[in-house]
Amino acid sequence: MIFIILLLGLGVGVLVGLLGIGGGVVLVPAMVYLLHMDQHLAQGTSLFILLLPVGLGAFREYWKQGQVDLHAGILCAAGMLLGAYAGSLIALPMPSRSLKGFFGCFLALAGLLLWRKGQLEGCASGGEVEKASG
Repeated sequence: MIFIILLLGLGVGVLVGLLGIGGGVVLVPAMVYLLHMDQHLAQGTSLFILLLPVGLGAFREYWKQGQVDLHAGILCAAGMLLGAYAGSLIALPMPSRSLKGFFGCFLALAGLLLWRKGQLEGCASGGEVEKASG
């Protein structure tokens, strides 16, 4: 079990640095299915896990490349602090089954929106390629 947990952390860390995603998108479902955690326990554990490693690991590299808007980051972090508190007040009384469904719907919607944006951008750049070659 320790090996699975370490491997999970490594895989999620790579995805965080590579894609800039919040590790919870991968961690929570993985902890529910691989480690057989309750949804609430997985979400709470994910919050604990992400406090330091994400903040220091990938941030350092993006900062060195000049790819961090400090002002926007501070403002958004302040909003997230309040929003996370409010969200926890809503999530904790919810039944695990409802919380899993809500989490899954969120992930599906996020995936659909990203896929659609990619399709629209592909169409737009495809038109530019046709104009350049024609």
